Amino acid sequence: MKYFDDTVTLSNGVKMPQLGLGVYKMTDSEETIQAITYALEVGYRAIDTAAIYENEKETGEAIRQSGIPREELFITSKVWNTDQGYDETLRAFEASLERLGMDYLDLYLTHWPVAGSFVDTYRAIERLYDEKLIRATGVSNHHIHHLEKVFNVTNVKPMVNQIELHPRLTQEPLRNFCNDHGITVTSWSPLARGRLMEEPILQQIGLKYGKTPAQVIIRWHLQHGLVVIPKSVTPSRIQSNIDVKDFELTPEDMLKIDGLNRDERTGTNPEKFDEA
Repeated sequence: MKYFDDTVTLSNGVKMPQLGLGVYKMTDSEETIQAITYALEVGYRAIDTAAIYENEKETGEAIRQSGIPREELFITSKVWNTDQGYDETLRAFEASLERLGMDYLDLYLTHWPVAGSFVDTYRAIERLYDEKLIRATGVSNHHIHHLEKVFNVTNVKPMVNQIELHPRLTQEPLRNFCNDHGITVTSWSPLARGRLMEEPILQQIGLKYGKTPAQVIIRWHLQHGLVVIPKSVTPSRIQSNIDVKDFELTPEDMLKIDGLNRDERTGTNPEKFDEA
């Protein structure tokens, strides 16, 4: 396999790789470049960064060093909370492009639904799309009521909603809402920050296929039609996370994994921004 070529088609027809490398918490410059370089070598074609991660510069550098044509890659970044608002978002986007050393992004997201700002932030993202500076629009961490507020004032619905999603937090009502409105869901913290590696059900399923619990979880995301962005700086894990195309979970396995849901988060609940 030359590269991971499974994609989902966004509502505007753009194809987005279904598996990418998340670079959250990659703070060491050299380590970040090495991790992204290795990921690109073993077949990743999507990188998910953000202004607040402070590694957009390294992301751009690794991509340039790779020699892979820009049009073969799918690069996502996000506008941080302190830069939200219409004009502020346009400025933040320019700064991100400059750090990345790129002239467009494939996807640009509102990072969190900051009260009083997130609708204007998305309106600015819509403008960037109209101006062809981004290939797709999106948001992160938006609940149904946040999305409905965005729908009320925009012409282009978000094409992606990136949310915390894993077997302990399956987010079915929100996923169903997004599906009904043509919004592709991306799973962040897809492995629940490693908390599920000792889960007996996942271990049993893994033994059946000769796969690790992490590979089983990634396969579960893919079979649910989700985009998944596991993060790691360890070469062996970067490789194993992408090595998931040679097996398929049965419907019974999928239901067993669905049944692990506890509505349990590893990160912040977006509701906290409603109180701001």
